Amino acid sequence: MSRSDRARRFLAGQSLLVAGACVLVDVLAFIAQDDPAGTFSWVFALLAVVAADALLATRARWSGWVAAVAVAVNAGCGLLLGGPPSLRLNEAGVLVATYRAGAWLRGVPAVASLVVVIAGLVPAFLARGYPLNGTVLVAALKTGLISWLVGRYTTARREFLDELRRETEQEERDAREAVSRAIAADRAGIARDLHDVVTHHVSAISVHAGAARLRLAKTDGDPSALSSLRSVEDASRAALGDLRNMLDLLHGERPAEQLGLADIDSLLHGFRTAGIPVRLRTTGAPFVPPPAVDVALYRVVQEMLTNALRHGDGGVITVTVRYEATTVAVETRNPYRPAPGVSGGRGLAGIRNRVQALGGRLRAGPGADARTWSTEVCFDLREPS
Repeated sequence: MSRSDRARRFLAGQSLLVAGACVLVDVLAFIAQDDPAGTFSWVFALLAVVAADALLATRARWSGWVAAVAVAVNAGCGLLLGGPPSLRLNEAGVLVATYRAGAWLRGVPAVASLVVVIAGLVPAFLARGYPLNGTVLVAALKTGLISWLVGRYTTARREFLDELRRETEQEERDAREAVSRAIAADRAGIARDLHDVVTHHVSAISVHAGAARLRLAKTDGDPSALSSLRSVEDASRAALGDLRNMLDLLHGERPAEQLGLADIDSLLHGFRTAGIPVRLRTTGAPFVPPPAVDVALYRVVQEMLTNALRHGDGGVITVTVRYEATTVAVETRNPYRPAPGVSGGRGLAGIRNRVQALGGRLRAGPGADARTWSTEVCFDLREPS
């Protein structure tokens, strides 16, 4: 059931409740009077009161007719029973019906309903023995006009609050759009800076490394030097590809290529060609994690290797990828040189932020011999319960 259906059912239930309460109150007030019960006039008036009050459960657009019927029953039964002034008929029904007319009707129908109510209450009070003077008009105005005005006020107040709510929501939407535009402008600025500064220098590195390698190859230079220059070229080209992907993201475009666990071996190849000893171990049956996790793991391994080069002592770096039924983890181990007073830097903090943003776990620290550093990242891929 939709929200609108539930709202309609709730309002219908409230209308029935109001109509039932009016029937109960008016019937009890009518029965408690001293008028003789059991006569045809008495029974007819009682049934008319019940029928008029029951109409209060009808639709809101019929409020004008319901108010006219309520006043007609009040006046007609007053004439039928002949008073006295203390006669109680459907006073509650008249008040609620007049309130409904003021609350739900607009324009000419609303004013017409008020005129009909007041015009009908005047003969009703005269039938009960009120003197034909200003007292009758005052009584009719007090009964009809006040309840009608309360209905108008209630609706006007609700419309005013709704308008305030709409204005507030519009202001919030405008603020969010302004923030989005500011973020887009900042991203565009960052993208321009990356393109103008970083990309230019990385491209220059790649060009100069390629030129140096070609000149060295013509002179039969040292093969290890040639390999190192080729690694510089490959690394700079890879950096340019990553920068292009980052620029696409900053411009709000989807990168053409997303690196993941399947590309880790290629990542390690660049380190090996540079003479850095790196080993890759894989356990479990490989599978493709969710895209965000897959990219994050690749970037984490990239940062782990960078940290190992910065803080390691040149020993073998071991990268382990573990696939399990509901988890995937990567771990790097490398010998390192303890540096007193130096704690984890931006690299480890960046790994932690990236991993925690995706709900993963990070464990990093020295081994028992204080000569080996281990960094492990694990993601639980089970759906949250």
